[in-house]
Amino acid sequence: NPRSLEVFKRRSQIVDWLRRHLTAAGFMEVETPMMQPLAGGANARPFVTHHNALDRDLYLRVAPELHLKRLVIGGLEQIFEINRNFRNEGLSSRHNPEFTMLELYQAYSDYQELMTFIEEMLRGLVVELLGEPCIRYQGEEYSLVPPFPRQPLAQALLDHEVGLSSEELVQPQALRDCALGHGIEAQPGWGWGRLQLEIFERVVEPKLLAPVFITDYPAEVSPLSRCRDDRPELAERFELFVHGMEIANGFSELNDPEQQELHFRRQAAGRDGEEEPMPHDQD
Repeated sequence: NPRSLEVFKRRSQIVDWLRRHLTAAGFMEVETPMMQPLAGGANARPFVTHHNALDRDLYLRVAPELHLKRLVIGGLEQIFEINRNFRNEGLSSRHNPEFTMLELYQAYSDYQELMTFIEEMLRGLVVELLGEPCIRYQGEEYSLVPPFPRQPLAQALLDHEVGLSSEELVQPQALRDCALGHGIEAQPGWGWGRLQLEIFERVVEPKLLAPVFITDYPAEVSPLSRCRDDRPELAERFELFVHGMEIANGFSELNDPEQQELHFRRQAAGRDGEEEPMPHDQD
C-alpha cells in the first residue's frame, strides 16, 4: 500500500544520506563477520548455527563491536558499518530479532565529542529528508535542533521521583526496595549500578520524550566503557532517547587492557546468575 511504499523509500534515503555524510566526514565503510566463534559486544542471547565443514558451532552476531575495535587497533581510525544484528530475544513494536544498526568508531575522541557529532548528524539527516529540523511521531512533534540536554542517569532518577533520595541511590537495600515497589524482581548478584539501571529503564525511560542524552551510567553495567577519572564508579557513556526509546548508545572506549580483562572475566563468570554466562573473548 502507499504508506508502506513510502516507508521503504524513506529508509533507503536515510541509509544513503548516512553513508554520504560519514564518508564526507572521513569515515570508511567496512563489513565485519556475521557468524562469529564467540558472541560478544552486547548483553544479548545469540542465535546459534553449525558449520558442518569445521564441525563447530558459530553465533550470529549480536553486535559488530569487537570486530570493529580490531580494525581501529589495526590503524583504521574512522570506520562505520551499517548492517544486521541478530538477538534471540522478544518481539515487540520496539524490538526485532533481526535488525539493522549503524555502528561507528573514531580514534582519539571521547563521548562528549561523539554526542555532539550524533546530534549534528541527526539534525542534518532530518533537514535533508523533511526540510526542517523536527519530526512528528504518533501525534507528537520533536525538535532536533542541537544541543540536546545532557543529564546524568542518577539525576534523571531524582528528577522523575522514582522514590529514592540522593543518598539512597547507592544503597543496595534501598534500591532493592524501590525496585520491588515498581514491580522489578531484583536478582541476588545485582549491585547498586544494575539496580539503578533497572529502575531507570522501567520508570524513567518511557517518560523521556524530547531528545535527551542520559550520561554517566554505572560502570557495573558498562563493561566496555572507560571510567571517569574523577568518579571511577561511573562510565563515560551515554544513551540518546527520543519518544521514550533508546536510539543511540556510545561511550569513551576502555583502553586499559588489564581493566578490560577484569571486566570480561566478570562477565564470563555469569550474567548475574539469571542467564547463560557471556564468553570471554581473549582475542
